[in-house]
Amino acid sequence: MQLEPLRTAEDGTLPGPLLAELTALYASNRDFYALSGDFPDANDIRPEQVAAALSVELADPHVEILLAREGESGGGGGEGGRGGRRLVGVAITLSRHPDPADPDPWIGLLIVDAGEQRRGYGRRLAALVEERFRRAGRAAVRLAALDNNPRALAFWTSLGYEVVERRRDRQLGRPCAVVRKTLRRSRRAARIAVVDPEGAVFLFRYVDDELGPHWALPGGGLEGGETPREGALRELREETGWTDIEPGAFLCSWEHDFTRADILVRQYDHIYAARGPRREPVGGLLTAARAAEGILTWRWWTPADLADPTAEPVWPPELPRLLADFVAADGDENPPRSRADRTTD
Repeated sequence: MQLEPLRTAEDGTLPGPLLAELTALYASNRDFYALSGDFPDANDIRPEQVAAALSVELADPHVEILLAREGESGGGGGEGGRGGRRLVGVAITLSRHPDPADPDPWIGLLIVDAGEQRRGYGRRLAALVEERFRRAGRAAVRLAALDNNPRALAFWTSLGYEVVERRRDRQLGRPCAVVRKTLRRSRRAARIAVVDPEGAVFLFRYVDDELGPHWALPGGGLEGGETPREGALRELREETGWTDIEPGAFLCSWEHDFTRADILVRQYDHIYAARGPRREPVGGLLTAARAAEGILTWRWWTPADLADPTAEPVWPPELPRLLADFVAADGDENPPRSRADRTTD
């Protein structure tokens, strides 16, 4: 799914094919509009009504109308269909609320084509909108769910939104529940799984206020314009003192939540694997640096250790399988040589 801002023609009108797409999407949600009362007749939503409603929204400089499209982009299709990408949803957002005491952006509307519902598009659209606000540095997002639409309230609360007040909406005075969700700070990071000749992996132990004790690979947040490989290498050297290891095979990317220095974080990790000797990390100043990062201790974990169901959690959870695949592939690419071969060195 991709989001694109709605663009009008030079005269401020909507291109005909796009307006037809939007009208069909709005009309498919007749049950919602029967509850909201936004249109005179929810069973007969017309293009001119949709155009008028959207023009009112676009008149507010803080409003953005986002079109959610699914499918591959292709040639043709004119101004409406964008090639092979079909319109599956619309979100209308408000970056600044009219109430100056309200610091949060709002989601004014989020609808998915009725024929595309129950396929996860609503959750994906909500996540993309949240990510836009997160990347803009916003700390939370709000919206109002009408009291006569309990399904909508159930949907938003299932996504982590919490009711913060009940009141009437500003537009039509309809009773509603205002819900709010704290947005985690986005953080890009990279890590390296250093694997010794016996297949053991080096891990650090942390205790997180949100998730409790766990073990993780050396690594951390990227700096400036670093690539994930550059960041992984720098973090490994800073945390272990090892300067003779380079990031090798890419294992996976992993998105996860945790708390860092009392800040809620959503981290996007790039994880690499590399071969290295079994040894201890460098001490001295690095010991104090590790403590400052919340690292409590370290150890080498064998495949048997990773498979122990009673062990503390390891990040990422798929690490045992990923390392097994890495070791198997690495062995195929570097088959052991015979004794005769070794005597010729």
